[in-house]
Amino acid sequence: LEGLLMPATYPVFDHMPTSFVVSRALKDMAMFMLREWKNRDLSISLKNPYEALIMASIIERETLLDSERPKVAAVFYNRIKKGMRLQTDPTVMYGIAPNFKGRLTKSMLNVDTAYNTYTRAGLPPSPISMPSRESILAALHPENIKALYFVARNISPADGHVFSNSLKEHNSAVAEYRKKVKAYRQKNSKENDSKDSEQKSDKKDKS
Repeated sequence: LEGLLMPATYPVFDHMPTSFVVSRALKDMAMFMLREWKNRDLSISLKNPYEALIMASIIERETLLDSERPKVAAVFYNRIKKGMRLQTDPTVMYGIAPNFKGRLTKSMLNVDTAYNTYTRAGLPPSPISMPSRESILAALHPENIKALYFVARNISPADGHVFSNSLKEHNSAVAEYRKKVKAYRQKNSKENDSKDSEQKSDKKDKS
């Protein structure tokens, strides 16, 4: 059922079977897709509504910002048009484990699964999350931009991404992001060292 249930708040009452909520979510998604697929941007390279849900599920995992979703969609469609692989980390994580937790390592990017968009071309075989309406609409109506890459703008996901048209621009944005990550880690390390020193000092005073 991954990707087939419409995310929403559904009323649940005592003694109501789980199947009732599931069937309601399935119906809501089916009706939404039936309506929106007809209104899709005909330039997108998708064969059917199910592929739209797969694309939307990737978009859902790539950004927290609704305003960015059409841009992220554009990047993936632009890559497909150029014969590039999607190379998106969330699909790799899902291929390793649907409930993947922890840090994605470089070695994991080489683990070939049906969901590894670094080792395999095209879309993965199924959705990797429950896409929201916003992500579905983004998949059906991507923004008209030429970007091929994006990387986090800052440490916080709420700050969004930097979108680039060329690999040179992207590499520059990645370098800038890595500087911010390094500075953030150094700052936290210093703060932790300071806290440790204070705690040791307190222990000595108490003794």
